Amino acid sequence: MTNNLLFDFTVYKEAKTVYITREFDADQSLVWDAFTKAELLDQWVAPKPYVSKTKFMDFKVGGRRFYAMVSPEGQEHWSIQKYTSITPKTNFKMFNAFADKDENPQLPGSDWDYTFSEQNGTTKVTITVYNESLARMEKMIEMGFTEGFKMSMVNLENLLAAASKRS
Repeated sequence: MTNNLLFDFTVYKEAKTVYITREFDADQSLVWDAFTKAELLDQWVAPKPYVSKTKFMDFKVGGRRFYAMVSPEGQEHWSIQKYTSITPKTNFKMFNAFADKDENPQLPGSDWDYTFSEQNGTTKVTITVYNESLARMEKMIEMGFTEGFKMSMVNLENLLAAASKRS
C-alpha cells in the first residue's frame, strides 16, 4: 500500500467548479469498475453512516443511474445521473441533479467529468464538477459535499484494498 497518494479537493466559487484529483493504489480497470458498476458504487459512494441504494443504472451514453443516499433513519436523498460521454476505462461524463423519489430532477444540476490514468500501478482519477449555478454549488457544500466526498474516498480506498488482496 502506498501512503503518499495524492488527494486534492479545490473549490473555485467564481468558476462554480470543484476540482478533485485522487490517486489509488489499484489497477485502473478496478478503479474504473468501482465508478461505473452499481454493485460497487453502492459499497463506497455514501459517507457513513449513510448508505447508497441504486434503483437502476444503465452505464451507456444516454443511460441513467437513479440512486438515493439513505440516512440511518431511512430518509432518502435521491439523485439522477445521465451519462453523456463514455470512453471505456479512461473517461466518462455525466449530468447530475438532485431528484424526488419519482425521478423528477431538481434543476439546476451539475456536469461531472471523470478521467482515469495509471502509472506504475497507481491510478489517478481527476474529477471536474461544474455547477450550473453558484447557488446549487453552495447548497451542495452546505449539505456536506466536501466532507462527505472525502469520507467516500476513504470507503473506496478500503474497497479497492480488499479487492486487490482477493485478486
